[in-house]
Amino acid sequence: MRMYAYLNEPLKRDDKLIYKIMLFEAEEGVYLFGYGSPDAVISSSDILYENAEELHEEWDSLIDGNGWITMEDPLPGCQHDAFITLRVKGRNTGKPEWGKYETYVNGEWIDYNTVI
Repeated sequence: MRMYAYLNEPLKRDDKLIYKIMLFEAEEGVYLFGYGSPDAVISSSDILYENAEELHEEWDSLIDGNGWITMEDPLPGCQHDAFITLRVKGRNTGKPEWGKYETYVNGEWIDYNTVI
């Protein structure tokens, strides 16, 4: 499950500003992804929490009045922290090109060239 929320005010954490956050429940715990602009597509930071209660205790008071917004999980092999369908280029063939991405548009995978 994934949910995202916008912060009431940008928060400085580890020398980075965070404008919005996303949580993702995984087997190893609950990830909180931070985004460096309100329209960022992929995260610039992450924190792993043991459980959702711990995450909510720390962050719920910082989010705006819209609260947490539920969103669909990504397609298999895609980035859990991305707001669009995005995967590391070559990951599907076992030869990932870290830092290069592809997005799924009109039924095909194409290079994602926007600076993240």
